[in-house]
Amino acid sequence: MKNHTIQQLIYELVSKLFVFPIYKFVFKGHLIGRENIPQTDSFIMVSNHGSLLDPPLLGHALGRNISFMAKAELFKIPFLGFIITACGAYPVKRGIADKNTIKTACKKLSDNNSIGIFIDGTRQKNGRVNKPKQGAALLAFKNQKLLLPVAIVNSHRLIRFKFCIPLFSKIVIKVGKPVQPPQSSSRDDLHSVTMLLKDKINNLIG
Repeated sequence: MKNHTIQQLIYELVSKLFVFPIYKFVFKGHLIGRENIPQTDSFIMVSNHGSLLDPPLLGHALGRNISFMAKAELFKIPFLGFIITACGAYPVKRGIADKNTIKTACKKLSDNNSIGIFIDGTRQKNGRVNKPKQGAALLAFKNQKLLLPVAIVNSHRLIRFKFCIPLFSKIVIKVGKPVQPPQSSSRDDLHSVTMLLKDKINNLIG
């Protein structure tokens, strides 16, 4: 309990001092669908992925301490590594297939901590969900947790340059209605829920 409290304090400090000004003033961040965010039980947030800044921006916007699976290399990047560590991110080698990652995710969910998964497993140049993995659906079944589809719009083109002048895109985060976990761990059930999440996220993106 003590470690959880300390982690929560660190998260709130980093979120307010570092992430908030970037989200609100640099990228003019805006959240749509706050009423769809579960407020009591933990959940699995599933999102598209276009930028290294997605984890802290999403966690801050949703107002929940969401632990993200992040590539181990990201923890070595100055500043970004500090932020994602403070926000509860944990390293993953190759997506959800890593057994240690699955154990860590299940432990966090059982401790009532929400987790975040980028359903494609890596950044997409078009900012949409293209080839989703079934890991999120499998975790939802194993832990009987709701899946929360979230779209982060424009994250794949956060910064553009015009005549060497940086132009910052407006970030819009859209939260869809939660999706129930699969009825079983069969390939068909996992595929069905995964495709439903893909469609919901891409529809939110527009």
